[in-house]
Amino acid sequence: MSGICTVCPRHCGVIREASVGKGFCKMGENAVVARVAKHMWEEPCISGTCGSGTVFFSGCVLKCVFCQNYKISTQNFGKELTPQQLADCYKRLEQQGVHNINLVNPTHFLNAVIESLNIYKPAVPVVYNCGGYESVESLKKLEGYIDIYLPDFKYADNTLAEKYSKVKNYHETAVAAIAEMLRQQPRNTYDNNGIMEKGVIVRHLILPSNTKNSIAALNSLHNHFGSRLTVSLMAQYIPCGIAEQYPEINRKITRREYQKVFNCLTDLDFDGFAQELNSAKSTYIPDFNLQGLE
Repeated sequence: MSGICTVCPRHCGVIREASVGKGFCKMGENAVVARVAKHMWEEPCISGTCGSGTVFFSGCVLKCVFCQNYKISTQNFGKELTPQQLADCYKRLEQQGVHNINLVNPTHFLNAVIESLNIYKPAVPVVYNCGGYESVESLKKLEGYIDIYLPDFKYADNTLAEKYSKVKNYHETAVAAIAEMLRQQPRNTYDNNGIMEKGVIVRHLILPSNTKNSIAALNSLHNHFGSRLTVSLMAQYIPCGIAEQYPEINRKITRREYQKVFNCLTDLDFDGFAQELNSAKSTYIPDFNLQGLE
């Protein structure tokens, strides 16, 4: 399995072989995975009471300097799996009674994900949990495979996107990607227990010293999609990765910062969720130790 890679908006155009890649993500075509486990810390309609069946992929099409999953997203720790082995992970998670199969940061492994879902389509919803920097053409290939889209919308300010995530055209790319996700899944649906079956939830993480960006991001979402959009406001930021090299973000957000952005969220009348400030704890960061990989 090899080919010229254009799966993410960077369009590196390099050859990716099964185990080797020379593009931005440095990954081959086979998925590399760091953790396969039940996860209880997603939005209530995703984790529910039985947990979300997470598959944490290694590598990334972004390079967020503050990433809480830095060990796997930038340092690329993980184990290589064939599409068949990836499909087997879904089966094992289903056997644990999870509400869904949650593909965390799968963007650069699009082809392997599609092949694995052709081998085995889970009986529970499949969640595409990503950083928001997605190619519309690639998302179209996922139509019929993905039940729930769970993208980030990190920045309205592309200058910040380049500074903190090493990407130049984040805002307009993420807007186009969310539009395509909503085309595929235009309406959120839930089961009798309030567990999401289909739909889109857009996440925004508040960064310290950057409430203007957060407010602009929420306003951009409202301007493009209206209050019908379900938004999850995240307050879990703690300095991770190499955030210590950026003094303005080398701390948790303050209550004043949180309240300013929360007030904007409520003023715009979005449906959705808002984390509490006490969610900013390292104990919520998974331990990437190849759990669940056989």
